[in-house]
Amino acid sequence: MISADLPLEFVRVVERAAIAAARTMGQGDRQGSDRVAVEAMRTEMETVDIEGAIVIGEGERDEAPMLYIGERVGTGTGPAVDIAVDPLEGTNLCATGTAGAMVVLAAAERGGLLHAPDIYMDKLVVPGPARGKVDLLAPVADNLRAVALALNRDVDDLVVIVLDRPRHERLIADIRQAGARIRLIGDGDLSAGISAAVSGTGVHAVMGTGGAPEGVLTAAAMRCLNGEIQGRLVLNRPSDADRLRKMGITDLDRVYRTEDLAPGRNVVFAAAGVTDGTLLKAVRFFRDGVRTQCLVMTTEPHQVRFIDTIHAEDRTDVVIRF
Repeated sequence: MISADLPLEFVRVVERAAIAAARTMGQGDRQGSDRVAVEAMRTEMETVDIEGAIVIGEGERDEAPMLYIGERVGTGTGPAVDIAVDPLEGTNLCATGTAGAMVVLAAAERGGLLHAPDIYMDKLVVPGPARGKVDLLAPVADNLRAVALALNRDVDDLVVIVLDRPRHERLIADIRQAGARIRLIGDGDLSAGISAAVSGTGVHAVMGTGGAPEGVLTAAAMRCLNGEIQGRLVLNRPSDADRLRKMGITDLDRVYRTEDLAPGRNVVFAAAGVTDGTLLKAVRFFRDGVRTQCLVMTTEPHQVRFIDTIHAEDRTDVVIRF
């Protein structure tokens, strides 16, 4: 059972990683930005009273020194928790100072998050009113009509986010032919998925292929926002099928839905902005401290909270400005 205080503990974790990454913003070193975010997240995670296990992280043991898949985190006391992290979603965005970089963490009771392989996933993300009315395997035009009908809009009112990749050339053509508008992004399909599930962001769907681990993180957010993600693993190499079977995944054509990717009863999703984005403001540094903005969501209780925090310097002459 996840305690009522734990979501706020995870806010502290993502805040520290966001601050560390933000200090490298615009320096052009994507690997350096990712490294400091990982180190800050890992250090802060050690103070959280959980028996934590990383189910989605920075890679396998022989590829990443910390936050690797299977790593145990936390103090070792408290609830058993599975954790999925993206210490810096949008490393390129942070390195170039572009909008949309953020730190992300999802958690659930043991077994509450799918252990997704680090391969591609074909995804469809839609808001709550369209949940259950779309089908990943259906033609693009059919899904857009279904979303439009659910939102009481015309198809040409819709905005669909797609990663700007050569592999999406046909998808982009199909969306345009259907009459919807497209917002191409360079990185960050996780934050795009959250935007699609939140009313008022001007985003109505996300389509295309991205990372499977990000699909699980998106599913955790959808559980809290009542949106929907559907995903199917994409096998680009013969070795991918062997990897999946070793992980216990035998149905290679399965379409995963939100509850398949994040089946936990107690799901927590926490994120902190690094650079300015649709939902979260960037980390802001000033003489007397640092200001962060975080989003934390839970399924039990069903809550969505935005937390704006000033981390003041420990000096007697500090001036707090709102």
